[in-house]
Amino acid sequence: MGLRDTYAYAIQTAKGKFQGNAEERDGKLYFKGSVATEAGKNEIWTAIKTIPTWQSDIIADIQVTGGPGARAAAPATKTYTVKAGDTLSLIAKEHLGSAAAYTKIFELNKDQLTDPDKIRPGQVLRLS
Repeated sequence: MGLRDTYAYAIQTAKGKFQGNAEERDGKLYFKGSVATEAGKNEIWTAIKTIPTWQSDIIADIQVTGGPGARAAAPATKTYTVKAGDTLSLIAKEHLGSAAAYTKIFELNKDQLTDPDKIRPGQVLRLS
């Protein structure tokens, strides 16, 4: 079974809202194209993330072009799904460039974190 089969749900979710393609090459599935709204982009990402190995399988470049319902002025929220062995410092160093930026991640996620040392695999944390 190829990656297009594995991600059939995400590809089906993208139909009608995604202007681009999902091409399998070099052991990865490349999503490249655009959608009209941030909500459309998020819907596709949610579908992609239903597969636990998505981080090693997917290369995606999904641009929001605007249009009815688009959030033109709002910055995109970057998220990260915690894996076993992760710490806020490791996540901050990898995604924000500095381990000391763990405090920013903690502040952005106070709605679900009470202690920066207590994160759980599967949690989706805001990075920006």
